[in-house]
Amino acid sequence: MTFSGGQHDEPWTLESELISQLDLPLNLDQNGHNAFHAQLKEIRARARQRARKLPVSA
Repeated sequence: MTFSGGQHDEPWTLESELISQLDLPLNLDQNGHNAFHAQLKEIRARARQRARKLPVSA
C-alpha cells in the first residue's frame, strides 16, 4: 500500500494510526473516542434488528 509517497508492508498498522488521529464518525472500528460512536452504534443495531424482521425476496 502506498500512502503519501511511502510504502507500507503492513497497511493495517497505518489504518489504525489514521483512525486514531482523524475524525471519522462513520467508522466504528477503533473509533470509540469519537463523540458520535455510541449513538451510531445504537442506530446501526436498531437498523439490523429492523432488517432482520423484513421479508426476504428471491
